[in-house]
Amino acid sequence: MASVNKVILLGNCGRDPEIRYLPSGQAVANISIATTSRRKDKNTGENIESTEWHRVTFFDKLAEIVGEYVKKGNPLYVEGRLKYGKFTTKEGHEQNTCDIVADSMQLLGSRQGSGEPSAPRQQATPAQRPAAAKPASGFEDMDDDIPF
Repeated sequence: MASVNKVILLGNCGRDPEIRYLPSGQAVANISIATTSRRKDKNTGENIESTEWHRVTFFDKLAEIVGEYVKKGNPLYVEGRLKYGKFTTKEGHEQNTCDIVADSMQLLGSRQGSGEPSAPRQQATPAQRPAAAKPASGFEDMDDDIPF
């Protein structure tokens, strides 16, 4: 049976990224992302706003990009997976953690005043993908007009 562990977040960066390097040289970046939901209370009619904070971890080249481009307050789109863990505090209490390990990220909004996207989508671009060979079908020189 197949399974899926996928998270999509669209929110604002809550703090500047913390970048560190593992002994292997692998870059790791950590940020927090705030997502907000709004609903109307049925009894009072008031709008209720609820903010959730998510810890997100980036690795390798994506971590370096996050360290360079992401700042507190930036709107972000992040895709990744959930990772659960446990640790013991100094007092001996066991704590559970839930992190998102990011696979891709896209900065939303624009650079200050330029109207251009802040950074390209952090996935393989057509220039980075290997070129696929075109199959020789013999129809390359035909007109695009369809007779019906």
